[in-house]
Amino acid sequence: MTEKTVLIIDDESSIREMIAVALEMAGYNYFEAESSQQAYEIIIDHRPDLILCDWMMPGGSGIELTRRLKRDALTAEIPVIMLTAKSEEDNKIQGLEVGADDYITKPFSPRELVARLKAVLRRANPQGVDEPIEVDGLLLDPISQRVTIGSTPLEMGPTEYRLLKFMITHQERAYSRAQLLDQVWGGNVYVEERTVDVHIRRLRKAIGETHDYLIQTVRGTGYRFSSKRTVQ
Repeated sequence: MTEKTVLIIDDESSIREMIAVALEMAGYNYFEAESSQQAYEIIIDHRPDLILCDWMMPGGSGIELTRRLKRDALTAEIPVIMLTAKSEEDNKIQGLEVGADDYITKPFSPRELVARLKAVLRRANPQGVDEPIEVDGLLLDPISQRVTIGSTPLEMGPTEYRLLKFMITHQERAYSRAQLLDQVWGGNVYVEERTVDVHIRRLRKAIGETHDYLIQTVRGTGYRFSSKRTVQ
């Protein structure tokens, strides 16, 4: 398994140094950036596996950078953990609403940081899957982050892609909406369970009528991914 690379974005050199030491000890590679602009150039050039992003920075906030990354298909799948001294609930929710995958309030311990980082990476890369997965002609390629049926590429949003990726790597098991929220959106995200239904509908529409049977409703529970057609 190749080493994961983390981008540390913080305008305080002492914070970057503390994080860098913790990452080195945990076996991660890292890049450092002191501004949003510098960070964006590194992200485009090196595609880190995860981003640790400070909330407040000169020349552009971490919130603005995260929003920009999550709106771009090339960078939308890179997990982002927000680092901030702000502890108010509305600020936490704001960070998660723009697409951040987790949120850590300063001061934090290096141990906590590494533990949260590992958890986010596990959610972003279920079971360490990096080989293409094909089911009944539907092909998901985790490396290129493309989904195709035959030679036809499918268009879907980043949340639908993450949902499909999780379900296709956990076939034949029924998951509740709460479990899907935890696995796909992250346990700290403030969204309602019915949000899952909305994205399930979008996912079914994206994969089309020929393959929407793969995403099955389990009454009284939630949803499962299965190539075994159910009798309606």
